[in-house]
Amino acid sequence: MSLPPIDCIYVTEECVREWKSGNQNFRVSSPVPMLRFLYELCWTMVRGEFPFQKCKAALDSVEFSDRVSSQELASSFADIVTQMAQDLTMPGEYRARLIKLAKWLVESTLVPLRLFQERCEEEFLFEAEMIKIKAQDLKGKEVRVNTRLLYQQTKFNLLREESEGYAKLVTLLCRGYEDTTENTSAATIGILKSLIGHFDLDPNRVFDIVLECFELQPDNSTFLELIPIFPKSHASQILGFKFQYYQRIDVNGPVPSGLYKLTALLVKEEFIDLDSIYAHLLPRDDEAFEHYNAVSSKRLDEANKIGKINLAATGKDLMDDDKQGDVTIDLFAALDMETEAVVERSSELESSQTLGLLTGFLLVDDWFHAHILFDRLSPLNPVAHVQICNGLFRLIEKSISAAYDNIRQTHLQNFGSSLGASIDYMGTSSSVGHRTFIDLPKELFQMLATIGPYLYRDTILLQKVCRVLRGYYLSALELVGGSDGAANGESVFTGNPRLHLREARLRVEEALGTCLLPSLQLMPANPAVGQEIWEVMNLLPYEVRYRLYGEWEKDDERNPMVLAARQTAKLDTRRILKRLAKENLKQLGRMVAKLAHANPMTVLRTIVHQIEAYRDMIMPVVDAFKYLTQLEYDILEYVVIERLAQGGRDKLKDDGLNLSDWLQSLASFWGHLFNSAKAG
Repeated sequence: MSLPPIDCIYVTEECVREWKSGNQNFRVSSPVPMLRFLYELCWTMVRGEFPFQKCKAALDSVEFSDRVSSQELASSFADIVTQMAQDLTMPGEYRARLIKLAKWLVESTLVPLRLFQERCEEEFLFEAEMIKIKAQDLKGKEVRVNTRLLYQQTKFNLLREESEGYAKLVTLLCRGYEDTTENTSAATIGILKSLIGHFDLDPNRVFDIVLECFELQPDNSTFLELIPIFPKSHASQILGFKFQYYQRIDVNGPVPSGLYKLTALLVKEEFIDLDSIYAHLLPRDDEAFEHYNAVSSKRLDEANKIGKINLAATGKDLMDDDKQGDVTIDLFAALDMETEAVVERSSELESSQTLGLLTGFLLVDDWFHAHILFDRLSPLNPVAHVQICNGLFRLIEKSISAAYDNIRQTHLQNFGSSLGASIDYMGTSSSVGHRTFIDLPKELFQMLATIGPYLYRDTILLQKVCRVLRGYYLSALELVGGSDGAANGESVFTGNPRLHLREARLRVEEALGTCLLPSLQLMPANPAVGQEIWEVMNLLPYEVRYRLYGEWEKDDERNPMVLAARQTAKLDTRRILKRLAKENLKQLGRMVAKLAHANPMTVLRTIVHQIEAYRDMIMPVVDAFKYLTQLEYDILEYVVIERLAQGGRDKLKDDGLNLSDWLQSLASFWGHLFNSAKAG
């Protein structure tokens, strides 16, 4: 019985004859594929048609079609011999030659012994004397090793463990490293593994201790190198147990801020997934949303009641309200209500682990995951909490710092040039009159949309944002205008200028509508802030400005704080208008201006409504309006146009000839105001 013949394409009879004759000048004419050539060569040697000793001569006479290393050649030989050894129908004499071939390949160093040991069956290895124990014994040992590695569970009795290993572990982790290098981290990892192996420490408990030490030393970057040696899936479970501990009834203390920061840092570095740790946090979103909606509805009702007439009031109360005397306005009424609400919700921040994790993301400057949580927790209005708000302020300040420095530098240079002193305040030389190219990240506008009206808490930051937005939009305008000022900046714009301008305009509009204008309503009489906002607004066409004004008050109805500010301003405006006369014009006119500085839309709309009904108020109001700012005059124009365009009112009287009283009053008011401004 013989092996089935194969078609030898490359190991032909002519080649075998030349190799046997020892012709060293013989070469195969064309490159050959390695696997096919080795396969044919091995079968030729196993059939006894070619001696093993001439194998190297055959290999030297051919050129493979692909470049082959000695390791790849050895691996291919081992695979071919392994496959041939699995042929149980092979005759005994051929199998004997196959065994001799395997031995010769090892002795000639063409194939390392290790490759045969890891790929061949136990019986073949024993026959080829490549192992010293019998095949059956080797199989049994293999089963025992696999069982121990894959199925046997190591149980640790934590109460009976030696404390020496953990003591050395804590000592290793708690020693500080001033200059952490790659060698230091590698040495620490090596010592850590040695401690686990020498003292047989529980790896999960070691991981827990590593996280505990990292929580106490958040600035030590060595821990970022230690954590990857542990399974990622275990990190979220260990942290989850930590959070669940503080959810127990018998634990009164809040979750440490360091644990939130540690968790946020691990999520930021992608050691754990946000959703995997979020599942361990309490309270559940549905429960928190339901509780907040109940509280928010109550506050909205309270805000809507401001300025409403109490039908149950006695005559004496009504007389006291209308009594002549000094008029006072409360510019801080809405802020006082908000302060009380923040105090009431302070316990919520301590008990809510989801809000705590959001605070942690802000502490580690991870806006990507913080933005995800802001969107997920938006029904809770998380920015109302002062701690979260301050963290967001810090990120906004960091985002605009570079752009604000450029704008400030340009302003100082222009100011120095106007005085005749060409002074370079920053030690750099840039031509005066040109603006550096300013680009703002999209994350900044996401932050502004998230912070909303709560930017009022940091007046300085609000003005910085206004100046940066103005510089950003002017820079985009100069790009379209073909100015070469962008080339003077640190970065050069390479995209489409018109697309950049469109994007800049949309971003500025969004920032004005969602953040800057609502924040203005909560600032008690600060005309400087209004002027900064106007410096941004006047860059936009009037159609865009009027659209922003129209959307302004619609958003107020959803926020109790802003709604309370609007209702309070409306009530105070009506009280002042009742007493406005020539005798007290200066005092009450300034009060009107103070109200208009904070709530221009509400105050001016209320005044226009009163003028339409009471013509005698036109002159006192016109005199009082000399204290208004440019932003408030622009809003006044919008309010008047809005009243003219409002439907449902007849512009003519019933006789069809004369104008309605409201239209006459409005026209007279606008004419007197125009003449007053022209005369001034």
